[in-house]
Amino acid sequence: MTIAAPPSNGASTTSRPSAPRSIQRPTSALELIRTADRAEGAPPAAHESAATPHALPAQPSGFSPEQLAALAAPLDRANVRQRDQGRGKVAYLEGWQVIAEANRIFGFDGWQRQTIAVRCVSQAERPIGRDQKPGWGVTYTARVRVTVTAGGRPPLIREGSGAGHGIDMDLGQAHESALKEAETDAMKRALMTFGNPFGLALYDKQQRQVSTAPGRADGPQQSAGQRPPASQPAPGGPAPITAASVQGRTQATASTPLPSAPTEASQVALDAETIQHIHSTLRALPRPLLESLTRAFRKRFQVPDTAVTIADRISQKSHHDWIEAFLVSHHEVRLLNMEQETGCEKP
Repeated sequence: MTIAAPPSNGASTTSRPSAPRSIQRPTSALELIRTADRAEGAPPAAHESAATPHALPAQPSGFSPEQLAALAAPLDRANVRQRDQGRGKVAYLEGWQVIAEANRIFGFDGWQRQTIAVRCVSQAERPIGRDQKPGWGVTYTARVRVTVTAGGRPPLIREGSGAGHGIDMDLGQAHESALKEAETDAMKRALMTFGNPFGLALYDKQQRQVSTAPGRADGPQQSAGQRPPASQPAPGGPAPITAASVQGRTQATASTPLPSAPTEASQVALDAETIQHIHSTLRALPRPLLESLTRAFRKRFQVPDTAVTIADRISQKSHHDWIEAFLVSHHEVRLLNMEQETGCEKP
């Protein structure tokens, strides 16, 4: 808008710009194009700072250096098991071992798992065993969510899916076996995403991140994680398994080095006192938990069905460590802790 000045000598009027108005006109399309051209021609540093003002340096993961080292370490071959599948063998980690590794690296209060979906996809009668006795075959699928907290950072959430198969003459036992196997398989697949200690190295057919490292024969009981287990073996042998020792695993103590021995550490024979303490702990377990532990022990150490009891089979340090890890991985162990704290004994 222009304002005409009054003529002084009858000549034609001239124009002068008016004062700027408070309301500015919208930017034209041509001006927008020129602005974009100027931005493209700007120096790289200036362009990046203007275009991406939100770019910040990488934030720390929250894991301690010890935890990062444990997650990046190769998988100990002593922890790897094999089973026949099809025409070949499949390498895998057992569920209790994966739980023990999570407790070792993340801490007993540093992770949790949640079954978010479970479904029975198959149930049918089938013959069982050499005698072809009538029985049942059941298959479940499950999805498990694993949440890990570290260093006050936001929780890390991973999920995994798995399947489980149960074969038994009793339909209820078949369902129980299939459901537990599906949950364990899904949990292992979720934890696998955190690295080699949880089986990631086994997905490489060449297994280049699987090694037999010296001093790692103890598997999950090594103190490479953030919180070393409290129940470290004493020079004379492993510590007895009691409700207090299981509860005390959440309180870090100084670890005692293992004595040098010509045999593998996991095959060291237990002394009579330790064996007696283990027997006392097993007798105090609730019957369902004891039966579950007995079945798992027979399967893990290949105890024949003709053996009436597993008591006389508990003789090596590997047996002690396996039983301890089994108890820690089950919620029922809290009942034992409560009984000891209140001074009440099971009838």
